[in-house]
Amino acid sequence: MLTRRSSSLIFLLGFAVLLTAFHAPYLTLPFHWDEMGQFVPAALDLYRYGEWVPQHSALPNAHPPGVMAVLAAVWHIFGYSISSARLTMLGIASVGVWLSFLLAIRLARGVQGAPAFPAVVFLIAAPLFFAQSMMVLLDMPAMTLTVLALLLFLNGRYAACAVAATALVMVKETAITTPLVFAGWLWFRENRRREALYFLAPAVALGLWLVELRHVTGFWLGNDEFGRFNVSESLGFNHIIYSIGRRIYAMFIADGHFLGAAALFAGWRLLKGKDWSIAALVAVAQTLVVTVFGGAVLDRYLLPVLPILYAAMAVAAAAYSRNVRRVSQLAMLALFVVGWFWNPPVPFPYENNLAVVDFVRLQREAAQYLEEHAPNQRIASLWPFTDAILTPELGYVKRPLHPVRIEGFDSASIAKLNPRDFDVLVVYLHDWSAEGRLLDLGPIRYLVRTLNGYRPQVTSQEIRQTLGFVPVVRWTGGGQFIEIYVPGETVRLRP
Repeated sequence: MLTRRSSSLIFLLGFAVLLTAFHAPYLTLPFHWDEMGQFVPAALDLYRYGEWVPQHSALPNAHPPGVMAVLAAVWHIFGYSISSARLTMLGIASVGVWLSFLLAIRLARGVQGAPAFPAVVFLIAAPLFFAQSMMVLLDMPAMTLTVLALLLFLNGRYAACAVAATALVMVKETAITTPLVFAGWLWFRENRRREALYFLAPAVALGLWLVELRHVTGFWLGNDEFGRFNVSESLGFNHIIYSIGRRIYAMFIADGHFLGAAALFAGWRLLKGKDWSIAALVAVAQTLVVTVFGGAVLDRYLLPVLPILYAAMAVAAAAYSRNVRRVSQLAMLALFVVGWFWNPPVPFPYENNLAVVDFVRLQREAAQYLEEHAPNQRIASLWPFTDAILTPELGYVKRPLHPVRIEGFDSASIAKLNPRDFDVLVVYLHDWSAEGRLLDLGPIRYLVRTLNGYRPQVTSQEIRQTLGFVPVVRWTGGGQFIEIYVPGETVRLRP
């Protein structure tokens, strides 16, 4: 007969095999957006030069070096490769799924219908988690450590929990809310002052990291632009209103979440007791901090909240009759899987689903074409394509090309360009918008442009009229495109 420990390890192995099998086609996928803009270069600086604060390949910022340290260690053992980075992240994600399953079991005690199973299936199938589980970003590892710390706290293992919480804040600085919740609960609700002091350790660790940043860079948050974008500017009224709306949409409407929200409404009375109170405080505190702070209102910041949210949705569904519960949960699961491939008719980050794969593959096609046909030309485009063609380690080209970074793909930015400063222009769908889609309505366009600062992308005709450049090659996929332009009087690149 299997012991409880061996059964648990079998589940862990099963989750790892499942996630790896699902993501096998993407293990060599080149790095995307913030992967190439910050975290992979920072890990490479640590791997190559031993720099905890990146100085060569990335701009220092407030993000602690936890994930980068793990990647650097893996590369020291196995050598640098994209696949080793993706497999490392999938390994961390597998542990996160396993811990989320254990958390759901704990939170669902006494509730009929085995709700821990739908809770973990929801997490695995959620489009956001599915895409993020292979990406070199901070939020999925932060999810794993948040769930670990919460489990240890609920089991009364406060010293071990403080260690886990310290590791957590060294992965993501905004996760400091979690040990603060634990400290506050022990201090005010249970009058356990000594144990509450254990949770000074995460604050001290994060403080030491910020002191090191200040020492190396002269800025407490690594650089002035990072602090302004993620703290000062994020406190503006329009930004907070947009962020609140985005959080509500992501957690309770997007994909199949509206079905889970209906279950929460029907069965919220089942979410009672000390364990649920602590879990809810952790989730609410984390949601609040990433709603108020952070210039880019990215849905991935909510990943640490998802295991708690899905456990709540699964437990609350026990208020339904058996048949209604099954239909509701199967429909939610089906909509999640559809969400892997279906792009919503509202603005969203490509990293929320497999649109990231379409984006990266299109960029790689264009980069490889230019590497073959325009290796010595000056190539103007918008980040991240400019980094993609400059740094071979990112997986797009074998040798550096010659990028010229521009400010944007809107009409005003294109009008500022001097066509003599570059030989080739590469334009792509940088931001997914509502324009030309199902929700292309006046009020929505106004809100997106006012609250999110979105500017319509320049048309091919405007580029021709403004710069005299004409399109020669175009790739499309998943509702996205990338297109190469050259001066109208030049000999065309081979299509």
